[in-house]
Amino acid sequence: MHLAYPAVLAALLFCTGLYGVLARRNAILVLMSVELMLNAVNLNLVAFDVWLRDALHAGQALTLFTIAVAAAEIGIGLAIVLMVHRNRGTSDIDRLRDTAENPDTDPDTDPDPHTGPNDEKAEAAA
Repeated sequence: MHLAYPAVLAALLFCTGLYGVLARRNAILVLMSVELMLNAVNLNLVAFDVWLRDALHAGQALTLFTIAVAAAEIGIGLAIVLMVHRNRGTSDIDRLRDTAENPDTDPDTDPDPHTGPNDEKAEAAA
């Protein structure tokens, strides 16, 4: 088997995935592009394993490990994207900000950032 064919196909898959990660705005499409990149790596692992005629088939074993990690990554990634979409109403990466940021409070207008609304109510009740 010639090594050039799977290597060129893997390079094309990886470049397509890289373009998808850099150019897409939707978080789900970015996750799919990362999966394309991982599949390109898997193709290279199996192709080099066959080409080197490894007796232990280490490339194929590493490919199975990579597939398991990719499945866990896509499961957790989709769960995070769905929760962000449910809370924010969009999965557009450009519109998302830090998840810890609260749009109701503006730190520039708060005169004393150490006192919150609960502190004022506690002082008024005392």
